[in-house]
Amino acid sequence: MRFRTSPSGVLAASVACLLALSAAPPGAAAHPADTRAEAQVYEAETGALHGVTVGTSAAGYSGTGYVEGFDAADDSVTVTVPDSPGGLHDLTIHYRAPYGQKTASLQVNGQGAGDVTFTPTDTFSTAAAGRVLLEEGENTVTVLNNWGWYEIDAISLSPSEPRPPHQVSGAPVDPDAGPEARELLSDLTENYGKNILSGQQDMASVQWLEDNVGAAPAVAGLDMMDYSPSRVERGTSSTEVENALAWDERGGITTFVWHWNAPSGLIDEPGKEWWRGFYTDATTFDVAAALADKQSPEYELLLRDIDAIAQELSRLQDAGVPVLWRPLHEAEGGWFWWGAKGPEPAKELWRIMYDRMVNHHGLHNLLWVWNSVDPAWYPGDDVVDIVSADSYPQQGDHGPVSGTYEKLVQLVGDEKLVALTETGSIPDPELLRTYEADWSWFTTWSGFSADEAYNPLEFVERVYRDEGVITLDELPDWRAGSGSGAPPGPGASPVSTVAPESDSSGREAAAREAGARR
Repeated sequence: MRFRTSPSGVLAASVACLLALSAAPPGAAAHPADTRAEAQVYEAETGALHGVTVGTSAAGYSGTGYVEGFDAADDSVTVTVPDSPGGLHDLTIHYRAPYGQKTASLQVNGQGAGDVTFTPTDTFSTAAAGRVLLEEGENTVTVLNNWGWYEIDAISLSPSEPRPPHQVSGAPVDPDAGPEARELLSDLTENYGKNILSGQQDMASVQWLEDNVGAAPAVAGLDMMDYSPSRVERGTSSTEVENALAWDERGGITTFVWHWNAPSGLIDEPGKEWWRGFYTDATTFDVAAALADKQSPEYELLLRDIDAIAQELSRLQDAGVPVLWRPLHEAEGGWFWWGAKGPEPAKELWRIMYDRMVNHHGLHNLLWVWNSVDPAWYPGDDVVDIVSADSYPQQGDHGPVSGTYEKLVQLVGDEKLVALTETGSIPDPELLRTYEADWSWFTTWSGFSADEAYNPLEFVERVYRDEGVITLDELPDWRAGSGSGAPPGPGASPVSTVAPESDSSGREAAAREAGARR
């Protein structure tokens, strides 16, 4: 399949470069790669405080103190940035998080600008928060509570550099990948940085879009959840494979997640019911212990479950359907049992699943989509085709999720595709182009497209009409051209996919729980 090139996407990419160049201070060079304007630091304690106070008891802060007391939903600090030249800037938050991993929400000039994750630290450190678009003159940057219980020392801003061409090869990690999988990855690679593919989780929500927006997404998100053996034992059944086959007949692209109900140890009491068995707090199953003893019944249950899902995926392979396969999602959050024991068991389980499905079961229709951002959790370039993240920003925040995008690009050296595999508020395509946040596709989670608080109908219609957003009717029959443009295998030359000048938490888990419940 060959996606169309959006004229507005090309224009916006050029405009974004000009914006970034305009952000350089007067007299600065025209942007050679080895020069950057020095970051400007703005102390948080000098900002406008709402429900928070200035502290001095923790050592190592800059200025005269830091801001603490983020314990209520609307607690915030707003820092004024005077006399900005405008344009795209890289935002860094100087913080301390002694009580574990935390998340803060950001606003620029009163508008939502996504979230930033603070990794645990007893000393003051920094967190990259992505790009922000400043106006010429005075601007404000607000850090809003979200998870809270962190301390803010300062913010710093430096002009963003134009994004260099992406270096994505388009070669699958499975050397025996089938022609359909190769063609899909090749075409996604060719499209990368030019357009974004629209996506929607669950077929009922896809139907809602068709009925109310008059368009269908290019990507349908489905779930292997009810094929989990510990759910089947309790009477569940699923037609998701049939849904995938029907979607493929319509010419759509399929992505599967797997809310893997724990193989055993389901607590099954009020609030921890068996059907919540993918959550850490609803099972006693210990993935680290299971992996530590390859002769244990628990390890055998892991293989049993993987084999059960492989059987369903093989039905799709037999029908020539490639799958964007996203198991063990959100592992680093810890709210699912496969991430509850830290990164090492999660990475080992990923590799076991890859080997079992690819080499034991001979599944070569899968493109492997990793779904955590922290480098400590990354299982390795040799078993990952695409990296991704899930994002549920505040209501009304249609920002580009650029902070997360930049971290994923850095994670893989800009050599793999990056996708926004779950979102509540859909990112604004115009902002995606301006910020050069080149997500390959987005998938709106179940129910959120129809939720006016997150996505007003007029906005959803604008997204699906945007000429830089690919919808189902704009996807050609990619199966008919399978193999026509796909790389021959690993080691293929990288493809420069940026649009050329001449020519994309616990709170999250709770938000999605209703969609996973039966």
